[in-house]
Amino acid sequence: MNAYTALAPYYADLMAHVDYQAWADFAERHFARPGRPVRTVLDLACGAGVLSGVLAGRGYEVIGVDASSDMLAAARANNETVDILFLCQSMQTLDLYGTVDAAVCSLDSLNYLPDCKALKQALARVCLFLEPGGLFLFDVRTPYHFAAMDGQVSVTETGRLYCVWRTGWNARAQTARHSVTLFVKEGAPWRRIDEEHIQRAYDNERWEPLMREAGFTDVRLYGDRVWRRPRTEEERVFVSGRKILY
Repeated sequence: MNAYTALAPYYADLMAHVDYQAWADFAERHFARPGRPVRTVLDLACGAGVLSGVLAGRGYEVIGVDASSDMLAAARANNETVDILFLCQSMQTLDLYGTVDAAVCSLDSLNYLPDCKALKQALARVCLFLEPGGLFLFDVRTPYHFAAMDGQVSVTETGRLYCVWRTGWNARAQTARHSVTLFVKEGAPWRRIDEEHIQRAYDNERWEPLMREAGFTDVRLYGDRVWRRPRTEEERVFVSGRKILY
């Protein structure tokens, strides 16, 4: 089964360890840097909409976009009392009704794009719908992270869920293949769900030219929510850039 279909209703439970408030804190520090004041925010590949809800709760007008209708159903359910516009679109074909002041993309979602062509398309579409001077901030997993995960098995268990996540890394293709098996407690029996996720990684040196080609300037790379350049053994890297002022 493709990624984030049957898994969608349980995604928020599986990601309960993620500190979305800290992610939003880091984003707001970027919003506060000299540039365009931020009122409207695009949450690209918003998934279950948790970060969307956090940002909306802080007073931003938020648009959440995801390619999975199942994930968007979960996002709407998680934000019933919050005014957020959710759209079902892929990153490569992003098509908003207007422009936004900033865009964010969390939890290595860009790593899920199948190749560099798709990545370039997504970056260009985000840039198109940003106001001049608008900020794009995202995080990605590094080749170092996936190489360290090669052959590893991780297990997540909650009251109603038991998830087994197996990762294999192809260094030549720079791709990680994740086999996900989820057991869900539904009454007496357990239901089994199997999905496969594929991610592609890029060396840190690739991000600045990719961003500049898409129309961004002031491109900066950071370690995992820290105000310094990434280190060699960084597993998650944050990238920021601003749309060129015309």
